[in-house]
Amino acid sequence: MSTKHFFPTTEGVVLLGLENLVARNKHLALDTANKVVYSKTHQPSKVTLISGGGSGHEPAWSGYVGDGMLAAAACGEVFASPSTKQVMAAIRKAPSDAGIILCITNYTGDNLHFGLAREKAAGLGYKVGVLKMTDDAVLGKKQINNLGRRGLAANMWVLKLAGAAAHHDYSFEDCMSIGASVNGNAVTVGSSLDHCHIPGREHHRSIPDNTYVVGMGVHNEPGLHEVSPIPTAEEVVADMLKYCLDPNDEDRSFVDFKPDDVVCLLINNLGGMSIFELEALTAVTRKVLEKEWKIVPQRVHASCFETSLNAPGWSISLLNVSGIERETGFRVSRLLELLDSETSAPAWPRNGYKDIEEVQQKDLEDVAAKAAGGQGPKVDPAVLESAVRQACDDAIKAEPDITKWDIQMGDGDCGEAVLGMCQGILKKVDAGVCKDGLLFKVLDEASEAVEEVGGTLGAIISIIVASFTVNMKQAYAKDQSGFEVNAKTTSAAVGGAIQNLMGYTSARQGGRTVMDTLIPFSETFEKTSDLKKAVEAADEGAKSTSGMKAGFGRAAYVGEEAAAQDTPPDPGAMAAAIFLKGLLQGLSR
Repeated sequence: MSTKHFFPTTEGVVLLGLENLVARNKHLALDTANKVVYSKTHQPSKVTLISGGGSGHEPAWSGYVGDGMLAAAACGEVFASPSTKQVMAAIRKAPSDAGIILCITNYTGDNLHFGLAREKAAGLGYKVGVLKMTDDAVLGKKQINNLGRRGLAANMWVLKLAGAAAHHDYSFEDCMSIGASVNGNAVTVGSSLDHCHIPGREHHRSIPDNTYVVGMGVHNEPGLHEVSPIPTAEEVVADMLKYCLDPNDEDRSFVDFKPDDVVCLLINNLGGMSIFELEALTAVTRKVLEKEWKIVPQRVHASCFETSLNAPGWSISLLNVSGIERETGFRVSRLLELLDSETSAPAWPRNGYKDIEEVQQKDLEDVAAKAAGGQGPKVDPAVLESAVRQACDDAIKAEPDITKWDIQMGDGDCGEAVLGMCQGILKKVDAGVCKDGLLFKVLDEASEAVEEVGGTLGAIISIIVASFTVNMKQAYAKDQSGFEVNAKTTSAAVGGAIQNLMGYTSARQGGRTVMDTLIPFSETFEKTSDLKKAVEAADEGAKSTSGMKAGFGRAAYVGEEAAAQDTPPDPGAMAAAIFLKGLLQGLSR
């Protein structure tokens, strides 16, 4: 777990966070003394929903204050329930003539303080109801017999559907009915790679490497069990879903899922997961649901809904919307409308489930090829293939050195990019792209292969190849009968390509980039029309980057200590020089 923080303790941090939330949302206000976030636009004629809990779970619950969700949220200190006084302050800031619903996560402190606040508010004449939010499916019925299920990320469905109903002027009784049924038809299972860490507190026991925990609580409560070694993502998901869906597990079959039921999926980031990994896990979950349980979720939400500070974990929540229809009589279509309805709550994700009118796109027309008259000039197929193969083979052989140089000053992806580009081009060659000697066809196919590779180097080479191709096609279109593929025409096309590239990057010679190879190559080739001299100039330019301080690219961001060390040659510059030398050698055969 990460135990480093920018705030050494939690003192004062809760209030800072709430102040900023309110500062960037005009519809929100903050009762500073009571740490209550409330909506300035909530109408007293509508049912009021209030929730809250310990901080450290952001965006829960303050992030869900707004029209269509909560009218107010009471925020305790980190992992500590808000006091009765705070809950009463929330009630006073969001009064309602239609009734107030307290949405309580099922933890002891929250139950007691919200419960006392309910009694006090009822004594003042308010119509107050309680919705307990309980969706944990990991702990069995026998274990939680006295406490009930824990409240986890599926809580947010209760807030969204009941809140939307309140905003659309549903009665107090209907809002209560929808909220209770949402809770009863929701299940959640979580897993984590480690505990979270609270600033200023003792370190919690770390989970061993290559181990994950099923069912860890959002307050660092121990999980149900640990699994080691960590299996594939598909196996992790399959194991987690059993706790939610297995009808044979009588101790955990909290929700009945029937064939053809409409189901929604919510994937929650516990705070320490990257969005990159969370989206991938969501995709895996969808696939496992369909493959093993024949469930295709009608709505999928993936975000930070209820976190646990910096816990590197996530949870899966499932909601049986058809089950709500059976219990309440509200149609599935209407329930989905409530789920999809707009809300000003800043934390609710904006998913694109509204009906759209799809625009039919037309394929781009190759204007340059059309102007060039189709096939274009032919060259010797054997020489062309020899040059391309030699250049690619040489660059591929140099990949270990390119990667080594890049690791010293960057993230090590340059060799991978070179390998990807060259292998892509060779695949085209192996498929026979050179056999007819059609230069434009080879250039177009090579450009397509290079474009498959991302990263800075991939983009630079793609621009050069594309621009060179267009320049050659345009020159051919001007004089089809007299056009020749020779040093003069190719050097002019190369020069134009480099000039175009300079319009997209500020990198120039002397900045320790691939431009230290490309610029001297282009200038020498244009001046002399001698490919050999141009390649020699490119090689000298690449080698000159050894020991050079970077002025562009990621290597420019290294610390002073690293920059002061003897630096290797720039990997991109060397890769380009090696490729050009191979090209020259192949053309000379």
